[in-house]
Amino acid sequence: LQLHHSGRYRCGGWVSSGQAQWWEESSPVTVTVHGVPLSGVSLLAQPPGGQVALGNHLVLSCAVAVGTGPLSFSWHRRDSGALLGTGPCLELLHIGDEDSGHYQCWASNRDSVAQSPLLNVTIL
Repeated sequence: LQLHHSGRYRCGGWVSSGQAQWWEESSPVTVTVHGVPLSGVSLLAQPPGGQVALGNHLVLSCAVAVGTGPLSFSWHRRDSGALLGTGPCLELLHIGDEDSGHYQCWASNRDSVAQSPLLNVTIL
């Protein structure tokens, strides 16, 4: 079942009585297909644990365990109101001390928004 299957439906069939036969249809019904709300959003880091050496790069990946798409992603750091990126991955190149902090991804579809747990990024 897909979201585009929403609509009005009816059933019909031939009815026979003796020699007579005719077509009958039911009253129409409206079917609305809803997306499955998102849950189980996870955040993975490479290198693992979000501990990265000064000057190296860090790749964060966001995944959704349950929910229907289309999905969109946004990346946030708790101490900054700025949008850091969109898409399922965020890559930080030449990481510096200013990049340390708690990172989180938000996943959304037409029906819901879900957030990953915070990941503390530590610069070594």
